[in-house]
Amino acid sequence: MDSDLAGCRVLVTGAAGFVGAALSQRLLAEGATVIGVDNLNDYYDPTLKQARLALLADKPGFRFYRMDLSAAGALTALCGAERPHHMVHLAAQAGVRYSIDHPRAYTSANIDGFLEVLEAARAHPVRHLVYASSSSVYGANSKVPFSERDAVELPISLYAATKRANELMAQTYAHLYGLPLTGLRFFTVYGPFGRPDMAYWKFTRALLAGEPIPIFHGGALQRDFTYIDEIVEALARLTPRPPAAGDEPGRIAPGVPHRLFNIGNDSPVTVNEVIRVLEECTGRPALREDLPMQPGDVERTWADVSALRAAIGFAPHTPLQDGLRRFVDWYRAYHLIG
Repeated sequence: MDSDLAGCRVLVTGAAGFVGAALSQRLLAEGATVIGVDNLNDYYDPTLKQARLALLADKPGFRFYRMDLSAAGALTALCGAERPHHMVHLAAQAGVRYSIDHPRAYTSANIDGFLEVLEAARAHPVRHLVYASSSSVYGANSKVPFSERDAVELPISLYAATKRANELMAQTYAHLYGLPLTGLRFFTVYGPFGRPDMAYWKFTRALLAGEPIPIFHGGALQRDFTYIDEIVEALARLTPRPPAAGDEPGRIAPGVPHRLFNIGNDSPVTVNEVIRVLEECTGRPALREDLPMQPGDVERTWADVSALRAAIGFAPHTPLQDGLRRFVDWYRAYHLIG
C-alpha cells in the first residue's frame, strides 16, 4: 500500500473517542497496525464509545487496551510490549464548563496522563509523538486570527490551563531528551459520531425533540468549526512527519524538535448561524432560551492555519453547511429518527 504509515505500529490514546476512533479507521485503511488505548469513562454515554469501537473491533491490525493513562507506569509497560513506531495522544478530559465543577478530573487525565505518555515515549523512543492541544489555550486573547506565535498567558478555564501545561511539558521533553513532538490546537471539531456535550449536538437534539435551545450571549459567540474528516487528514499527514532539522513551520525554538499547529477552518461563524443551518438541515424551527455568557467561555475562536498549510500542504476547508448536513443525517440514522 502506498502510504508512509503502511506497516507501522501506531499507538492511539483515546481510541474510543470522537477523533481517536476516526483516526484509527484511517490508519488501518492505510495499512498501519493500531494499538488503541482508552479508559471508556462515563463523562458522556459510554455506549457511543462502544459503538465507535465496534467499527474497529473486527478490523485486522487493531488491538485495544482499556487503561487509565494516569496510572503510573502502565503505558510504559504497554509500550515496552508493543513497541509502537508512532504515538498519537488524543485522550483527555474535555469540556470547558465541566472543568469548573470537576477540576481534579482535569489534572488527573490531562496533566498526570500526559506525563505518563511522555515518560512512555522517553523509555521506549518513538519516531514521532503527536498530541492534541486546544484552541482554548488562546483564552482571553483578542487579536484574531489566533497564531501559534501569539502569547498564550491568559487562560480562562482550568481545561485551557491544562492544555497549555501540556504544550510546556512537551517543549521540556523535546529539549531535554530530543523527543520529536507535534502539538495540534484543535478548533471545535464536529461531525458524525461526535461528542454529545458539544453545542451542535445539543442543538440538533433539542430541534428534533421540539425543546428550547439555551443560547448564551445572544448567539453572538463565534467559533471556528472544523470537520472531523479534515482533522483526520491532517493527523494522517503529520504522524509520519516528525520535526525536521533546522527552521520549519510550527517550530517553537531552534534546535528543539517540537512544533505547534493550529488546526481549524479559518472561517468563524456565530452560534446564531449554526442554529440557522441546523434549522434548515432538520426542517424544524428553534425555540430560543436566551441566557447570559457562561464562565470560561470566550467571545471568538479563529485559526490562522498558514503554518499547517506550509508544513503539509493542507488545511481544513469544509463549509459548515456541508458538515452539519452530514452530522444531522448521521444523527437521524443513529437514533432511528425519521
